[in-house]
Amino acid sequence: MDLSDNTTVPAAFFTAGNSSFSDFLSQHAPDLLPGKRLQAAMTSANIDAPHGTTIVGVTHTTGVILAGDRRATMGNIIASRDMEKVFQGDEHSAVGIAGTAGVAIELVRLFQVELEHYEKIEGTTLSLEGKANRLALLIRNNLPMAMQGLAVVPMFAGYDLEADEPATAGRIFSYDVTGGRYEEHRYHSVGSGSVFARGSLKKLYRDDFTEADAILACIHALYDAADEDSATGGPDLSRRIYPVVTAVTAEGFRRLADDEVATITEQVVQERLTSPGGPSAPLR
Repeated sequence: MDLSDNTTVPAAFFTAGNSSFSDFLSQHAPDLLPGKRLQAAMTSANIDAPHGTTIVGVTHTTGVILAGDRRATMGNIIASRDMEKVFQGDEHSAVGIAGTAGVAIELVRLFQVELEHYEKIEGTTLSLEGKANRLALLIRNNLPMAMQGLAVVPMFAGYDLEADEPATAGRIFSYDVTGGRYEEHRYHSVGSGSVFARGSLKKLYRDDFTEADAILACIHALYDAADEDSATGGPDLSRRIYPVVTAVTAEGFRRLADDEVATITEQVVQERLTSPGGPSAPLR
């Protein structure tokens, strides 16, 4: 059957275009873009919506780790104790969200479709640089909502298949609300607890980190952030709520099983009972 004869399908679906799904939406259904949704109905007053923090990223000798706490806050209220803040971008990338939770999750879903759409149209995947640039464009399109208090500031991490060696293949990118894209080296954090998490990572990081070392450093950093920032949730042992930890290597993306994260997190909590400030970095 010739689908082009089906009058229920818009002609735009049969017209050749570029490989950007967000460009397609902006031309034929702009109201479906996160930055346009409800924009006309919004006022200049800030909307009281759940916000998510904190995200940390650490590179290691075979890839990169991206992890996040589970708390979402709405003013002084805990809106959610077990929110997912780290998502798969595609086979070799991950995205962690900070900022307005609902808009951020919608933006991540659009980003996932964007990468899948490009691969289907072009027959190949985008480079890691290209993926980072596509995410920057989506954030820039959200600027009108950011100006009204619904900002999204994600962190993007991935494995660069074009890197010369595995030790340099794990890469981290941060963004500002205008879509500015910045590559971070070794480690980074975003969200309200980012200052404390970054200080923890600065103390612990070593260039010879294995994947296990990077995971442990991320959990320590999230613990330190929760220790100082009320919007960041610490490990909730009674409810068995632990950080979301993802790894991206040459083999692809994987989310660590809850039992695996629980074992590491409970080890960190046990150590903090005798050393509340956490491990100390050697001076020499």
